[in-house]
Amino acid sequence: MNNKFWIVLSHTYWSRFKTKSYMITTALILLFIIGLANVQSIMELFAGEDEADRVAVIDDTGTIFDSLVANLESTDSDIELTNYEGTVEEAKEEVSAGTFNAALHITMEDDMPAASYHSNQVSASGLANQLENSMQQIKIAMATNAAGIDQATIEQIYAPIAFETVMIQGEGDDGPQKSEEDLNSARGLVYVILFLLYFAVLTYGNMTAMDIANEKTSRVMEILISSSSPVSQMFAKILGIALLGLTQFGLIVIVGYVLIQQKKDEMVGGFFDYFGLEDIPVSTFIYAIVFFILGYLLYATLSAMLGSLVSRIEDVQQLMMPVIFLIIIAFMIAMFGLNAPETSFVKITSFIPFFTPLLMFLRVGMLDVPFWEVGLSIIIMVVTISILAVLGARVYKGGVLMYGRSTSLKDFKKALQLSKKE
Repeated sequence: MNNKFWIVLSHTYWSRFKTKSYMITTALILLFIIGLANVQSIMELFAGEDEADRVAVIDDTGTIFDSLVANLESTDSDIELTNYEGTVEEAKEEVSAGTFNAALHITMEDDMPAASYHSNQVSASGLANQLENSMQQIKIAMATNAAGIDQATIEQIYAPIAFETVMIQGEGDDGPQKSEEDLNSARGLVYVILFLLYFAVLTYGNMTAMDIANEKTSRVMEILISSSSPVSQMFAKILGIALLGLTQFGLIVIVGYVLIQQKKDEMVGGFFDYFGLEDIPVSTFIYAIVFFILGYLLYATLSAMLGSLVSRIEDVQQLMMPVIFLIIIAFMIAMFGLNAPETSFVKITSFIPFFTPLLMFLRVGMLDVPFWEVGLSIIIMVVTISILAVLGARVYKGGVLMYGRSTSLKDFKKALQLSKKE
């Protein structure tokens, strides 16, 4: 590689790196990740002292209120009940005035409790459901006591059954060797990184095509090819934008990993349990970077070929549609594979080089895939990238000399013919 190659590579990288759009996008993504890691602290910061829902309870029975309070406390509910001494109409007026979020009127019908809920807030349906569930529990307790059934028996009847999922591991089995709990934890993380891979490959592949088309539009290409070979330019641009993407993707992975390691003790419950952010192996991040690089090189080579065929920026998107469709298909299969990563369809398609970056990463993130399968998929991708690089170099060599409207894949033939004449 001569000095001109490094000059083009450096110029491609730094000219994009210093753009406001790149810096702003990177900063926003990193801020989003930092905010995500601190979401619980942020929610607590904005939570006020009066967050608890205040409910005025008009208990005509005189016996249900205490049971309702005890039931809600057992469920760690934030509902604050007040044993209201006034009438239902007075309670409704205080709800309208904002003193209470709702009013609950408890009566007896056929020796069983009944209730009516009053609120002027559409968003209070969750509050109504909690109160209804608690009242239902009280009714069940009263009915069973009246029938002579003790509470301990009722609790035993409604206690959840012990049901454990155990994976059977056979010899040569390359299915899911992880437990169901581990599989669920991995699913959320893989989902997040799949999105990052999808958008990164799509964005930077398209950026490669746009960069080349822009230079042709401004006739800068004619100056460049007089000083260095078109093939050298193509690979310099591909690697320059690859480094740009790797810089952004690497920052995201590093910041995300550091934050998760620092705050893994706080990341419990709800969102973090679903996305499996408590215990992430380093290998997952390594695979993410490996498949990002391979996926980018594959699609960037295709994009560079297509970008060299057009001489107007407006034509880039139309000619890029086949590449975009390939990425979309891979992403759709990956979304299906999140719920069934062990299926033969996902396994077979993970070896198709255009789908490998997303699908093989999906499999290694959620399953214990034999190393030879991962190695084979990487070899297939490297071979495919090499073939496309050789073909792309020839197409690029002739394509940079083509001007005029070009929106058809038939122009590949014309580009190849021009490359032979040089």
